[in-house]
Amino acid sequence: MSGPGYVHEPVGGPLWTKPFRIVALVFLFGAIFFVYRFAAGLGASTALNDGYPWGIWIAFDVVTGTALGCGGYAVAILVYVLNKGKYHPLVRPALLTSALGYTMAAVAIHMDVGRPWLLWRVPVFFWHWNLNSALLEVALCVMTYILVLWLEVSPAFTERWRNGPDGLLKSVSGVLHPLVERFLPFIVAAGLLLPTMHQSSLGTVMLLTGPKLHPLWNTPFLPLLFLVSCIGMGYAVVVFESTLATAILKRERETGMLADLAWAMVPILAGFTAFRVADLALRGRVGAMFALDLYSVMFLVETALFLAPVAMLASEKARRDPGNLFRAAMVMLLAGTVYRFDAYIVAFRPGERFSYFPSFAEIMVSVGVVALEILAYVVIVKNFPILSRTVPPAGAAASRA
Repeated sequence: MSGPGYVHEPVGGPLWTKPFRIVALVFLFGAIFFVYRFAAGLGASTALNDGYPWGIWIAFDVVTGTALGCGGYAVAILVYVLNKGKYHPLVRPALLTSALGYTMAAVAIHMDVGRPWLLWRVPVFFWHWNLNSALLEVALCVMTYILVLWLEVSPAFTERWRNGPDGLLKSVSGVLHPLVERFLPFIVAAGLLLPTMHQSSLGTVMLLTGPKLHPLWNTPFLPLLFLVSCIGMGYAVVVFESTLATAILKRERETGMLADLAWAMVPILAGFTAFRVADLALRGRVGAMFALDLYSVMFLVETALFLAPVAMLASEKARRDPGNLFRAAMVMLLAGTVYRFDAYIVAFRPGERFSYFPSFAEIMVSVGVVALEILAYVVIVKNFPILSRTVPPAGAAASRA
């Protein structure tokens, strides 16, 4: 799947470096609370209550985590829909980030539901499906999308295994690789359809709360806003991941490609903000923006965070600055995160007698999930051809010889 001018290869090098050991210790500490959650139950290990039946394991690990995992979706739109083949070197790392993000969201779901050992019944017991449920669509789409993402990433594994010693992995890769190549157009199509469905449905879920959702977030266009914001977060996470990989794993810079990718974020963020303000104006809710209460302050913070990358990336010179690119990507990721937290927790008002702040166990489970994702990413990129490097044309190499 490598195109002209670049090749995918494992990073290599030692695995048990000092940063890797630190992250592993963080995960092990978080894993203690994984066990505690199942030993003590949701009531004892979380701050959830009848008013707030879900907390950061949904708002962060799932709703935000899947949006952070939309890098593969966002890059696929550019490469396969808009035919921007120059971004193809970014596809594999973006897909891996997406696969890990969605897989970790699935891990978090197991923490959040009361009887996770029954989750397998959701896709199997189809005769019990509630076809009017937005959460059913989210569950089925996310489960299917995780499978699709790992299929899209699988050539990186099968390429390595096919060149390895004889055994089960080599035999499996010999069968799997041509199958994936044959059905790749259908896999890519599913990879574009499924996140479009479930990211918008995550907005639909909060519409079902009715008047309990604050008017600044309660709009019929909430599904569209969730979808558009996740695309912007997808581009930002690709810039973020590539910049960190360059710095930590000593890879060559992809500043030119990332600068062009960052430019795609500008109209998305500007359009998102303009559409949101116009929607409030048409619904007569502009006054709520300046009420100077918690909700208006959080709304204005969101707006500032969405517009800051637009200003930071306005000029080509600014987009060519790796440090500025990285900072703009972090601000965009923070903007999307705050927007989702606000919609799912801050702006949700179940009643004055209910309040919620995550317990220490909830926080540590989320930290442990993030640490596990980082560990998995490092292990995979060091052993499998995920990241790319440019190679000179054959003619150029021959002329130098």
